[in-house]
Amino acid sequence: MSTTHPTDYDAVVVGAGFGGIYQLHKLRDELGLRVRGFEKGSGIGGTWFWNRYPGAMSDTESPYYRYSFDDEFLQEWEWSRKYIDQPDILRYLEAVVDRYDLRKDFQLNTEVNSLAFDEATETWTVSLSTGESVTARYVVTALGLLAATNMPDIPGIDTFEGRLVHTAEWPDDLSIEGKRVGVIGTGSTGTQFIVAAAKQASHLTVFQRSAQYSVPSGNGPVEPGEVDEVKSRFPEIWEQVRNSGVAFGFQESTVAATEVDEAERERVFQAAWDRGNGFYFMFGTFNDIAVSAEANEAAAAFIRRKIGEIVKDPETARLLTPTLPYAKRPLCNHNYYHVYNQDNVELVSIKENPIVEITPNGVLTADGVEHELDVLVFATGFDAVDGNYRRIDIRGRGGVSVDEHWKEAPTSYLGLATAGFPNMFMVLGPNGPFTNLVPSIEAQVEFITKLITKAEQTGRVLEVTQETEDAWTETCKTIADFTLFPKTDSWIFGANIPGKKHSVLFYLGGLAAYRGVLAEVEANGFDAFNAGEFVEAA
Repeated sequence: MSTTHPTDYDAVVVGAGFGGIYQLHKLRDELGLRVRGFEKGSGIGGTWFWNRYPGAMSDTESPYYRYSFDDEFLQEWEWSRKYIDQPDILRYLEAVVDRYDLRKDFQLNTEVNSLAFDEATETWTVSLSTGESVTARYVVTALGLLAATNMPDIPGIDTFEGRLVHTAEWPDDLSIEGKRVGVIGTGSTGTQFIVAAAKQASHLTVFQRSAQYSVPSGNGPVEPGEVDEVKSRFPEIWEQVRNSGVAFGFQESTVAATEVDEAERERVFQAAWDRGNGFYFMFGTFNDIAVSAEANEAAAAFIRRKIGEIVKDPETARLLTPTLPYAKRPLCNHNYYHVYNQDNVELVSIKENPIVEITPNGVLTADGVEHELDVLVFATGFDAVDGNYRRIDIRGRGGVSVDEHWKEAPTSYLGLATAGFPNMFMVLGPNGPFTNLVPSIEAQVEFITKLITKAEQTGRVLEVTQETEDAWTETCKTIADFTLFPKTDSWIFGANIPGKKHSVLFYLGGLAAYRGVLAEVEANGFDAFNAGEFVEAA
């Protein structure tokens, strides 16, 4: 038994996005702890501070992409469109920070370089880019799933004489109006950017590696009275969200596509197409699209037919038509396929016609064509989930780094804690829930707050065993293997990063089931976190 040692703070929170903001609020204002938040950006907002590219928005519908913990604020905050654009999301998060006077406890322009656990004092030392070091008893990492940018290694990338940018590092002074623009990548970010850029660029060249299934978003202004009607139902809405699978605010289907005839499938898919939203199309239509090859093919075939109907040029339509299962993160955009009918938009399949090199003037492809560009945009995504952790030197017991601990694959217990790293908790760590992120963040932050409350009451250092972590990893793998998602190359499994071992990065059992696991752990007195030692009060 050891004695508690004085620290600069009780807790340090890393990151100032949805997770970091709520966690700092809970620890400071509910538990009364001395808390400091560190954020490498010059402003709060996390993902929504960095991702300022044209077209950036959430693909969760507006009422459900917000915190639910403050009933009064839910009634005060307005929205005018079905989805929230990046500037409005950032404005919302800034309003939350100001409402709770959190800004004074976030230190901006400060990157965390290392986190080191001292076994003698049972405390964490946090080394910062400013040259400072601080100590704390608890560390909560809210680094974001999609924050460590992925830049592909393409020959000549340093020779381009125009503007070269990653979508997650969009500079304030860059306008693409009237420019010749190239974009590499057609995932969620890429397709959003393409729709926006097609309206602004004089010429847009899309370099596509993988054809995507995208359904309409249904975006547009809200109807008169719609916001007030939704606000009147917020208590039942949030109850439904928390007890659903993907937590997107709609009732998930209980009907299997394989149990209805072709005409009924067509009717349901068309209604979903007209309604809009990618997650609704996958989970609101039928309950077996993600798990049944037959049901999945029915949904995929419907979208393929739509591509053929929309895109006028047969060759372009062929290149845009996916052949793999409909089993990536479901996308939605307003008129994505329609933009390829515009004279100023050109599609290049880099699977069939690879990029040879980037030249001073643009991009050279294998057919010998040099695509001349003023701006080259990389919508190549992120080293998702664990990428940001590996960019910090994090060391737990015995000086073991998180890189060493995750040598085979990034793992955790509940997406919240990892063995050998006591009193370190993660918001959206590896193998956390794959859902609308804000409700999952709330569930995790509230659970972490209960864990730290328990630690404060008992004097116990909280830690999980390797066996506990391994069991959760196996649970996540078993659930993933029950679905069709592993049958496609996707960032959900780390497949977008060359050399990265494909592994399960999410719990695909849904938010309701995940919350049920958290409730069970709490009912058992948080025994799963009792691998650590007691700390005797000074």
